[in-house]
Amino acid sequence: MTIELWLSFIGASMILCFSLGPTVFLVMGQALAHGKRSVVPLVAGALTGDLIAMGFSFIGIGVLLATSAALFTLLKWVGALYLIYLGLKAWRSKATINPPRRLKRSSVFFNALIVTALNPKGIIFFLAFFPLFINANAPLLPQMAVLVGSFLAVSTVSVSFYATSSAALRHRVSSISFQNRFNKVSGCMLIGAGALTASIEHNG
Repeated sequence: MTIELWLSFIGASMILCFSLGPTVFLVMGQALAHGKRSVVPLVAGALTGDLIAMGFSFIGIGVLLATSAALFTLLKWVGALYLIYLGLKAWRSKATINPPRRLKRSSVFFNALIVTALNPKGIIFFLAFFPLFINANAPLLPQMAVLVGSFLAVSTVSVSFYATSSAALRHRVSSISFQNRFNKVSGCMLIGAGALTASIEHNG
């Protein structure tokens, strides 16, 4: 792989990862709701979800999603309803003067994983995107290792940026009323991400 081709891949990956979408809205909403303690499980969950989505694509599920409108719609609505559920949960949560010291990191991790892995557009994207940067005349495995590693690095930077920024904003506000408003904002973001996911159309 040439350096020019690799830089093109990095640029395309940055556009994808930093664009607003279900995972970004989830990360921002969860970080607003839980603060800095949620950053690490959010990043880990999103990266694991990326790996699962890439795995789905590489074993052919991406092809099936691209050709089956019914499967695409099912996966889309599962992801959308899950996001809306998380949004309603955040909307109804109440801030307290002494919030719980322990955060269920496994729950935050799982939420990020599910939303990222179940994004049907992401699965199809990996299937269509990676081949554009592969040289058919060169060994496949080293190229795939570079592409996967590079994409995960860009994804890590993106998720970390959105999570850290949102968490910092949360921790700068000590007012209970403001924190309750943040809960409403994070809830709206998650519900909006669910609506965005539900609006995705199958183009197969």
